[in-house]
Amino acid sequence: MDNRAIGFFDSGLGGLTSVPVLKCALPNEKVLYFGDTARTPYGSKSPETVCKFSAQIVDYLVSKNVKLIVIACNTVTAMALDMLRKRHPEVPIVGVIDPTARRVAADNTLNVGIIGTKVTIESGVYAERIHELNPNINTFSLACPAFVPLIEEGIIDNEIMDLTIKYYMDDFVKKNQLDSLILGCTHYPLIAPNISRLYPKLRLYNSSAEVISDVVDILTERDMLAEENDFPDRFYASDLSENFIRMTDTLFEGYDTKIKLKKLDE
Repeated sequence: MDNRAIGFFDSGLGGLTSVPVLKCALPNEKVLYFGDTARTPYGSKSPETVCKFSAQIVDYLVSKNVKLIVIACNTVTAMALDMLRKRHPEVPIVGVIDPTARRVAADNTLNVGIIGTKVTIESGVYAERIHELNPNINTFSLACPAFVPLIEEGIIDNEIMDLTIKYYMDDFVKKNQLDSLILGCTHYPLIAPNISRLYPKLRLYNSSAEVISDVVDILTERDMLAEENDFPDRFYASDLSENFIRMTDTLFEGYDTKIKLKKLDE
């Protein structure tokens, strides 16, 4: 038994989409979330900058004595997972890419599209992992750099987002005869309803949700599951924007949450 919080972090508010999945699977677990909203998006930054920023945040989460850390960001997972594990071997750290790749490979789907930030797509890590597990799957990758800024601004349920999705994806889906699509950014589940409406035949894989299976396995195997407790969940941001507050209110309605602002030292 271990009642310490699980640390989550992302470049902004996208990683919040992993937390309700955790709450459904393990309702006793408590969360300490950090969104680097002041410096988002990470997907257009250099690998060196991504590593620097993520190291600062993981150092902070470790200082708060979390029992496990979820990198709820595909860009950070692609660029910094190995570095962060070496930096803090005392804390289990999981990323969103491997669990998603395992699920896709196991389903033996035919033509899988991968959408994500520029950094994630250029890393090629999703295609590499999938082909290692199942070389028979065809993968096609597409960077969609405008999605994260629009989502961070709350531009989701409107024509602007639909037109942006179609701008990126119409030819991508048709040309490659896609039957499945990996939402390779934890922001993208927030526009999953738009994508499903525009491309109803696509099966969507949600990296925000898939990572929680690894969290459940690790906590169970190490006897680190929490008992019922009264501790609040805590949500921190480097810039406490109205969109961040609105998203926590929307995603965690009914949960005992508390939002705090934390500034990282540059």
